[in-house]
Amino acid sequence: MPLKILPGFLLLLPLAEIAGFVLVGKAIGLWPTLALVILSFMVGMALLKRQGIGILRRMSAEGRNGTVPGRELLRPAMFVIASLLLIVPGFITDIMALLIFIPAVRDLAWKYVSRRFVVVGSTSGFNASGRTKDSEIVDLDDEDYRREPNGNSPWSGKHLSD
Repeated sequence: MPLKILPGFLLLLPLAEIAGFVLVGKAIGLWPTLALVILSFMVGMALLKRQGIGILRRMSAEGRNGTVPGRELLRPAMFVIASLLLIVPGFITDIMALLIFIPAVRDLAWKYVSRRFVVVGSTSGFNASGRTKDSEIVDLDDEDYRREPNGNSPWSGKHLSD
């Protein structure tokens, strides 16, 4: 159901942000409104630089290893989301970002998100040395591998009729 409301949300959010600019501009004036937008952008950039993309890489690595990213990764990941929301110009996204900083909101988000994590793993992959976990990689050129059916293959179907 959340995917069904996403297009409507994406359509209505800019309109709501424009309405927010008008309301705040009428209440405090043009220059303070612009100063708030610039300040939220700068705070968002600083938070994003501080948290960095490293947290998203850690979550991706845990997913590749077949483990569900833990709750200890939720706080920094939510801060990355909040910083991105602060970078987007508008007061509604800023309010959403500020809500993310409240621990109770993060706990609710964890309850919602943790039920929806699906980790798709495979039995093969690369370990720290760059080799596969299950076997060695054999790299063959076109000249190294040729397939010439000889009729003795168990996959030819001849042995099934015998």
